[in-house]
Amino acid sequence: MRGACALAGVTVLIVVGAGVPGLVPVASADEDGGRPDLSRYYTQKIKWSACKGSTGAVAEATGHAGDVRCGHVTVPLDYGKPAKGTVDLAMIRLRSSASGKPRGSLLLNFGGPGGPGVSALAGSQKEFGYLSKGYDVVSFDPRGVGESAPVSCGDAADEASSGDGGTDDAAAVLAELRKVAAKCAADSGPVLPYVGTVNVSRDMDVMRQALGDKKLNYLGFSYGTRLGAVYAAQFPKKVGRMALDGVDTLTEPVAEQSLATAEGRQTALDNFLAWCTGNAGCVFGTDARTARQGMVRLIRDMDEMPLQAADGGEFTGQDVVGVLSQALYSRQAWPALSQALGGLLADGDPRALIRMSGGLGGGSGGISWRAGTVSSDEVPADNMAAALMAVNCADDPDRPDAARIEKEIGTLQKEFEEASPVFGKSMLTPVLLCFGRPAGTDYIRADVRDVKTPKLLLVGTRGDPATPYRWTEETAKRLGPQAVVLDNKGDGHTGYLGSTCVKDKVDGFLLYGEKPTAGTCPAE
Repeated sequence: MRGACALAGVTVLIVVGAGVPGLVPVASADEDGGRPDLSRYYTQKIKWSACKGSTGAVAEATGHAGDVRCGHVTVPLDYGKPAKGTVDLAMIRLRSSASGKPRGSLLLNFGGPGGPGVSALAGSQKEFGYLSKGYDVVSFDPRGVGESAPVSCGDAADEASSGDGGTDDAAAVLAELRKVAAKCAADSGPVLPYVGTVNVSRDMDVMRQALGDKKLNYLGFSYGTRLGAVYAAQFPKKVGRMALDGVDTLTEPVAEQSLATAEGRQTALDNFLAWCTGNAGCVFGTDARTARQGMVRLIRDMDEMPLQAADGGEFTGQDVVGVLSQALYSRQAWPALSQALGGLLADGDPRALIRMSGGLGGGSGGISWRAGTVSSDEVPADNMAAALMAVNCADDPDRPDAARIEKEIGTLQKEFEEASPVFGKSMLTPVLLCFGRPAGTDYIRADVRDVKTPKLLLVGTRGDPATPYRWTEETAKRLGPQAVVLDNKGDGHTGYLGSTCVKDKVDGFLLYGEKPTAGTCPAE
C-alpha cells in the first residue's frame, strides 16, 4: 500500500464466482461458456491531440507542448461480460526525440495506487525526456483515477479518519465505516466494482495493442511494480523490457502493508530529525531524541487544537502528517521541510507546509457517472485517496467481519501506535476502510509467481520509507529466476530519480537492451 504517488517529488481479483465482479483472469469465459469477444477493443487506434485543461497548461509551461499529446482508449468495464459497459482511459504521450524510428512505446505508471499518470508525465518531461531518445514515452490514468472515470467518497473518508483514533466504541466505528463504503459506492458510479490491479493490467494490454506494440515495454514505480508483476503473470509472452522500481509486496494483506509503511515512514522521520538536529538552525534543537518527542507532541497538540484559517478551514496534526509522508519520500526535500516546520513552530504559519503538499485536499462531492474521460479540472479532490483505498481493498481477499473488528480494533490501534507514534493513526485508517466492501481477489497472492518472461529488472532502495527493501527480495523470489535485483544503498522512495547509478542501469536496460544483472548502487 502506498500513500502517495511514488514520484511525488516530481510533481492487497477474485476467485471466479466470488467477490468483486468483473475482476477475472485472462482465460475467463462468458455466460455461454465461450471466450468473450474483445476484438473491438483490440482493433482501436488512439487519436492523439493537444492536451486540454490543467494538463494542457502544465505541458505548455514546460515549453515542449508540441511534443506532448493526449488521447484515450476504450476498455470494457467487465472483461468477462463486455456488454455491461465501457470506460474511456485518459492517456498522454511524449513523442520520441529519436532521429530515426523509435523502438515503440514505453508505458509508465507512477504509483499510488491512485496516482494519475497523465498529469504526472505532463509535469515531468525533463525527468523522463531521456527515455524519449528511444521511445514514445506514454502514461495513463488507470480506471477510477484522474480523468478516467474518477472514483470519489466525498467527505466521508475524511470524516471517518478525523476522529481521535482511540475510541473504545467499536460499534460506532463500524457504523461509520459502513457509511463510508455506501458513500463511496454512491459517488463513484458503476466503475467502482471494476477497479483493481487485475483489470488495469488487462487495460494495459489493450493499450499496448492500440499503441501498435507487439511487446509491452514498461517502467513502474511503487504500486506500479505490483501492476507490472500482474501483467507479467497474465501476459508473459507480451512482456518486452520491464523495470520495476520501489518494489511492492504481492503477498502481504492490507493490514501488514500499512504496518510496514508506518514503520518505514517512522524510520525516515527519525533519520530526518537526526539530520536536522545535526545542522545549525534546526527548530527542534540539537538533540534527536528530544526532537522525536517534540514531533509527537506537535501532532497531538494540533489535532486537539488545529490552526484556523481566515476562510474557516483548519490545519490539523494529521495535515502535518500528510505533508511529512510526502516530503520524506525524497531526501532532497529535507532542507525545505526543515524550514517549513520552522515556520510552523516559530510563527504558527503553516503556509510553507501547505505549499509542499500542493495545497490541502479538502473534501469533494461525487460526480455523475460518464462513460468518457473527464476534464482534468473536474477530478474530485479526494480522488487519489479514494482510488488508493478502492484498489488496495480490491486486491486483498482478507475481509474480517464485524465481530473480529470489534474484538481486535483496540489491539490494532496499539500495534500501529507502537510502530509509529506519528504515522500509526493515518496508516490504520485505510485498513479499517476496507470494511463494508466486497472481499477482493486472491489471484495476485495465489497466481502471480514464477513468470515465464524475459529478464525483469527490480530496483529496491535500502532506506525506502514506503516499500521496504525486503519486499524487493520477496517479490523477486516469487517471480522466479527471471527477476534480477538491483540493490540501491540510498534513501528515499524509489531510486530512479535519486540515484545516478540506478538511472544509468535502468536507462541502459530500457533504451539499449543491456542485460540486467544483480548488483548494487552506492548511496549518493
